[in-house]
Amino acid sequence: MSALKPPPADLVDPYAGLRVATRARIGLGRSGDALPTTALLDFQTAHGRARDAVHGVVDYERIAGLLQPLPSLRLRSRAPDRASYLRRPDWGRRLHAEDLPALSALHGDYDLALVVADGLSAAAVNAHAAPLIAALLERIPNWKLAPVVLAQQARVALGDEVGEALGARLVAVLVGERPGLSIADSLGIYLTWAPRLGRADSERNCISNIHADGLSYAQAADTLVWLMAEARQRRLTGVELKVDAAPALGEAARNDLCLE
Repeated sequence: MSALKPPPADLVDPYAGLRVATRARIGLGRSGDALPTTALLDFQTAHGRARDAVHGVVDYERIAGLLQPLPSLRLRSRAPDRASYLRRPDWGRRLHAEDLPALSALHGDYDLALVVADGLSAAAVNAHAAPLIAALLERIPNWKLAPVVLAQQARVALGDEVGEALGARLVAVLVGERPGLSIADSLGIYLTWAPRLGRADSERNCISNIHADGLSYAQAADTLVWLMAEARQRRLTGVELKVDAAPALGEAARNDLCLE
């Protein structure tokens, strides 16, 4: 008697081919009325990584060292601790009153101010902020840069006050993005022309999903440089500045650019 042939792989697991193309959790199966043990443990691990990213601490001393000889400055938002930062988003959008004089003392004629903000993922900032800035600096050797601001308990809009105090024409905020159950260390960049208090989110451009399995440092830096050049020429950022007008940018860069 001939041996029975095993069923085709797509009948054993019809979702196997789809899992190769996405990080989404699909076709997890079940064990009785619950998830299989492997899928449950994977979910719990991802959830733990996301929580760690939100509550983690950015090693600003290490980042400052990696940025040398580029000068940097440590600042705080008005949120005194992580719990307050998460409960009061508005506090994370404003500088601590005691830190503003030190920033104002550096006021000058700058093309660009860079702000590194912890945001909602310390893991993203620790992993990606310094190498991304290095990739950016290679592409803008003639731009006049303000000292890099390393901002603790900070949100995107903090860059408005920083840029205004420094007198910068543009501010780019590198910030840890809200972690998900697929990626916990995604970095975003928010670019604003003529930063000042009261700028709306619609007046910014955002480049998102910068991480090992997403947008590379080179792709993110190329996209940012194009946006900065266009912003300086057109004197604006936000919904009126669209990346579709940049034929040289790759498809990955287009897909990971959002308007805020």
